[in-house]
Amino acid sequence: MIQFTAARQDHTFTDAHGVTVHYYVWKAGKSRGIVQIAHGLGEYASRYERLAQALVKDGYTVYADDHRGHGQTGLGQHGSDLSRLGRLGPGGMKATVEAVRDLSAIIRAENPNVPCALFGHSWGSIIVQKIINDHSDEYDAVVLSGTAYRTFVHMKGGDLNARHAHLGDTGYEWLSRDEKVSAAFLADDLAFTADAIKLFGLRDALGLLGKPAKQLKHDIPLLIQVGSDDPFGGTTSAELLAQAYVTRSRLTDVELIIYTDARHEIYNETNYPEVTADLLKWLAGHFVRGR
Repeated sequence: MIQFTAARQDHTFTDAHGVTVHYYVWKAGKSRGIVQIAHGLGEYASRYERLAQALVKDGYTVYADDHRGHGQTGLGQHGSDLSRLGRLGPGGMKATVEAVRDLSAIIRAENPNVPCALFGHSWGSIIVQKIINDHSDEYDAVVLSGTAYRTFVHMKGGDLNARHAHLGDTGYEWLSRDEKVSAAFLADDLAFTADAIKLFGLRDALGLLGKPAKQLKHDIPLLIQVGSDDPFGGTTSAELLAQAYVTRSRLTDVELIIYTDARHEIYNETNYPEVTADLLKWLAGHFVRGR
């Protein structure tokens, strides 16, 4: 059972296209830093409640938004039509990425001189990769979870559950070895299949591809955490990504942790205490204001 240490506060802002974006804050009593969470495709921010509580307990305030087309933001955009969830709305992917940056601006305004780490999982990690290519100087640390090297070969689309389908009948066995996770995802009205081309259209889906930029503006510390049995990326993909951040982006502090046999949602995996402990240890050693 989750031991709640901080009540979640619900807020909204309106983006440049008039979309009302819902976001959430879990406040630490005396914050040593901020962690901004960007969730994955087909899910929403409050699925990170357990992680947020662990971060708060360790002294970090957490912010997370429901991205365009997702969660409460998506419900508001589409008149509570669940069948429309995943559709990003006006401005598409570019506007979705900018809305994540809008939340970063709110964080900086509300917490001046407090260091901020940008944490992204899956599609959220792709959004984060795109953001730091141009705006690494706006953050103090980056964490990529369930991520991939953004090429056709190393970032998989299509039926991500294909190699795990024999393990159950939910269609979401690829998420975690914990059967309760796939069952809960199937039963969740706000959760849906991560089919980027169908939901975003070909142009925006192709826009997810790319590589770490050459010579980032800021030599930002970076942590990559993935499961070895993650069909979205996995070991080889994560290794190539980490190498690219060193050789292309010239980052000097890149750490890669691969969890043997873990699947996609490592923070919902059977070994999630280990994964969370690794994050907290890394933040404690790297999370200082470097700008």
